[in-house]
Amino acid sequence: MEEEKSPFRVDKDGHVTWLILDRPEKRNTMNAAFFEELIRLFQEFDQDPEVRVVIIRAEGKSFTAGLDLVEMGSLLQGKGADDRERLRTSIIRFQESMNVIERCRKPVIAAIHSHCIGGGVDLASACDIRIASRDAVFSIRETRIAIVADVGTLQRLPYIIGHGWFRELALTGRDFTGEEALTMGFVTRLCEHRKALLEEAANLGSEMAALPPLAVQGAKDVILYSRDNGVYPGLRYVAQKNAAILPSEDLVEAFQAFMEKRPPEFKGK
Repeated sequence: MEEEKSPFRVDKDGHVTWLILDRPEKRNTMNAAFFEELIRLFQEFDQDPEVRVVIIRAEGKSFTAGLDLVEMGSLLQGKGADDRERLRTSIIRFQESMNVIERCRKPVIAAIHSHCIGGGVDLASACDIRIASRDAVFSIRETRIAIVADVGTLQRLPYIIGHGWFRELALTGRDFTGEEALTMGFVTRLCEHRKALLEEAANLGSEMAALPPLAVQGAKDVILYSRDNGVYPGLRYVAQKNAAILPSEDLVEAFQAFMEKRPPEFKGK
C-alpha cells in the first residue's frame, strides 16, 4: 500500500525553518494526519537548538480552507455515548495541535495568502505574528455550518483584536478581508502579492533569528505567562526569568559588538 503523503513540507534556511502546508489539491484542508503532524513537528522545532524562528506558509490557491469535512465527517455521525466521548477526546487532540504552536519557545510567523477559513484562523491565532497578502480572506466559519469553533479561536482571538471586532466575526461567521484584518490588528503587515508576502516573512524571520535566542524565547514565555496570569504575577515572573538567564555569553557579545562597531553573533548561551 502506498504511504500517504505528508500534509507538510519542511525547508530550513539557516536558523529559520519554513513549515509549508502542502496539500494544495485539497486546499490544505485539515485532516487527522494534519493535526498529528503539527504536534510532532512543533515538538521537534521546540527542541532543535538550530531552529530560532518558524514561518508557516502554504502551497496552492489557499492558505487553508479549514477542516476536511469529507474525511473528518465520520467523527460527527455517532449517536451513542461512546461516540460522543470519542468526539470529545478527538477535539482535545485537535486543540493540542494548536497549543503546541503557541507553546513552542521559538517565535512563529504565519504568512497567509488567499483563503484562511475556520481552522486556519485557529492556527493563525496560535502564532505570534501574522502577515498576509492583499488577497487574503478570513472567516470564523463554524457558526455557518452549525459548529462552535473549538480549537482555539474563541479563546485566543479576543486577546489579539479585542472583543468588539471578535464578537461580530465569531457570531456572524462572515468573511473579512486582509484590509479589515490589518485594521483590527489581526495581521500586522499587508503585502501586495504572494511573492512580496514571502519576502516580507523571510526578512522578518531573519531579523528575529539574528537576535539573542534566549532573550527572544524568554520574551515569548513572559508574554504568554502575563496574558494568562495578570500584570503583577507577570512582573514577578520576568524578574525570575532574567535572574536565571543573566548574565549570558550573548549579553557579553552584545556589549563587545557595540564597542567594536560590528554586528553581534549570538549563540544562545
